[in-house]
Amino acid sequence: MINSNVQEAINQQIKNELYSAYLYLAMSAHFEATNLPGFAHWFRLQSNEEVEHAMKLFDYLNDRGGRVELYAIDKPPNSWASNLAAFEQALQHEQKVTGLIYKLYETALNENDYATQVMLQWFIDEQVEEEKNATQIVEQLKLIEERGTAVLFLDKQLGKRSGEE
Repeated sequence: MINSNVQEAINQQIKNELYSAYLYLAMSAHFEATNLPGFAHWFRLQSNEEVEHAMKLFDYLNDRGGRVELYAIDKPPNSWASNLAAFEQALQHEQKVTGLIYKLYETALNENDYATQVMLQWFIDEQVEEEKNATQIVEQLKLIEERGTAVLFLDKQLGKRSGEE
């Protein structure tokens, strides 16, 4: 049986992961509405990944004999002033999620829950990748804004992302 503090922290993180999915789906809708289907595609896949993360936690909690409790998810914004603003928010959001994962890991550490610590290592590694990807796109968009070209090229590149990443 899983410790009640760890269980509560995992339930909160399930909510956080589902909010991430909701946020990225809203960003996908925004880019569909602004005729950037590659950007929309990238965020749709990002949303799907976040659902997978939530389900990984959901299944883990069930496997440990815990009780999943689903909490209300806040409404995300639905438009952004620029392409850069959307990706900057995505980067800030990923940085926030990294902090939340660290707090969850700290809870598992304080409760001597070694199995959860091991499971969370995957999430820690994933956050390094998520922040790297978002940072790279933010920096590319800054270059595009400085030079005033190539946003459609970047959009096409983002549209090539497969669901395997």
